[in-house]
Amino acid sequence: MHSFSEQCLDMARSMLGHNLDSIQPDGTILPANGELSRADEPGHVALALGEYYRATGETTLKGYDIVDLAARCITAQMFTEPPAENGLAYAALGLLCFGPSKERNPVWERLVDETRERIDKALLHRSDYDNHWQAFNVAKAVARFSLGLSKKDETSRLIERMVERMTATSTAGFFDDATPTGLGGNFNLYGVMSFVFIRSSLQLHANSGVRDRKLPTLRTYAEKYIKMMPDLVRNDGLGWAFGRAAGAYGQMHCISLILQGLRDGWIADDQKIKYYDILRRLFMFFYQTYLDQDHGFLDLRDAERTAYDAHTTRMANFDAARYLCQWSRLAKTIQMPAGGPKVEPARTSGRYVIFDKSNRKEQGLFLYRDVESGIQMQIPLVSSGGHLSADTLPFPHCPGVFDWPNNVYAPIMVPELTFGKDVTIPAFYGKNCVTGLGLKNAFYFRYDQPELINTNEEFVKNLGSVKVQWTFTGTKISCEFAYTVKQQVTLDKFRYTLAIAAPHSKYHVVGALALGQQGHRCTVAKDDFQAVWQETEVVSADPTYRTNYGKIHFLQHLVRDHPLVMRPGNVYRLAVNFDPDIAHV
Repeated sequence: MHSFSEQCLDMARSMLGHNLDSIQPDGTILPANGELSRADEPGHVALALGEYYRATGETTLKGYDIVDLAARCITAQMFTEPPAENGLAYAALGLLCFGPSKERNPVWERLVDETRERIDKALLHRSDYDNHWQAFNVAKAVARFSLGLSKKDETSRLIERMVERMTATSTAGFFDDATPTGLGGNFNLYGVMSFVFIRSSLQLHANSGVRDRKLPTLRTYAEKYIKMMPDLVRNDGLGWAFGRAAGAYGQMHCISLILQGLRDGWIADDQKIKYYDILRRLFMFFYQTYLDQDHGFLDLRDAERTAYDAHTTRMANFDAARYLCQWSRLAKTIQMPAGGPKVEPARTSGRYVIFDKSNRKEQGLFLYRDVESGIQMQIPLVSSGGHLSADTLPFPHCPGVFDWPNNVYAPIMVPELTFGKDVTIPAFYGKNCVTGLGLKNAFYFRYDQPELINTNEEFVKNLGSVKVQWTFTGTKISCEFAYTVKQQVTLDKFRYTLAIAAPHSKYHVVGALALGQQGHRCTVAKDDFQAVWQETEVVSADPTYRTNYGKIHFLQHLVRDHPLVMRPGNVYRLAVNFDPDIAHV
């Protein structure tokens, strides 16, 4: 792992070297072309600089004084109005990276009294969150106690409070990134990020006893995500692919979680080689898909792809540098067993991960893998948390084969039925979720919606219900949506959309999945809505329609734009079959 450690450090130096000139004299961050700065960016930068110092012990890089730059960024973050609490947490950990004793902390020595008082005041401010922002509160508590700004250590209490809320919102113990709007059950990548961030914070805690006491608690929940990885990570290394903030972060958070698990002994010895192979694939996908290898910086947005709206290029570069420094340190502590990966017989599989199963709703993630073609899919049945986009819809997420526009809503591979003001889709929740092996060794995933739900995640009472079934046989996929209504009602519009995209022409792993010349080979087997395929919409030049991985070229819409009277007692079905032409780039 030492060569991996050195490679990570070299990449971190390169990324920082390309971005340090964006730090202004007042500590604010100059945005990349065409982007706007975030209020928490100075904090992200401070932590990246702190982790670089921890990994190398160096105080200069490319002629820049790391200590001085960190002091500037921390000062800028502390005086940001209104305060950005996530930025405060990053900045506080960044300060802690240079040493827990204020008397021997080179950054603390550079700060003026006014900034020191501001840090004291900001870290003593208490807040409470139900979502991933609680991880920032844990980090603030670690810094508050470790820097000697408070004699009372609240770290344990905050972690326990977060865990209590997780068990209250998820019967399976997964992280619900709760939001004020939506149905609840916003299970996304921020669950992984929260555990990674808290574990990193605990490593900086001045009292190692607190860390040792809380690790078993963290392990209970973080292990659930670690155990998903063998089925989640694609052969070409693609990691977490659904929900907001996937893309580069879908690789980085997963790599960090596995490395932390290997370091802490959360992965059994007989599993370590398997997870090392997963780690290698995740890293290669990250390296070849997001790193500009000619210049050595992270490239999130260009003419062919985009990223989550809130993730700026600057923030992603400094976050990546921070993670690379952490990976470098972690890799040195991991003792890998000798020998190559244990060869397990490859098998086609379908697995349903339950996130929550309560009387009100069932939510989870169906993972399908076909060994022969290498195709792997993630079907999330989760809330969008008030950020409605195609990223969280329940269809087979498989970049290169089944793509979707990032940050934009479109009914990709799910029917959208409009009744007056209510636009309904069979998403967000299910009941009676089951998976199994059917005829001809076909895997199926079924769920019901006893009440239709609209795009605002509100139940539309007494309107109707839908039963959904996805079936997978090798590369062949079929889906059926069976609607019934409770009373006569007029359907105003029906819509169903397919997106045809391609991997990035330059940034992709060798052998990445793609669509061949014959495309999806989509056939509509049953359509009681009597919809019609529209002219193919060409969106190659439209920056709105891009993915984390490449460009969307075409959208195909199946539409009925005139009213249909739906009657109780009838079942209205839409059945669609796919036999995608799988290619490798």
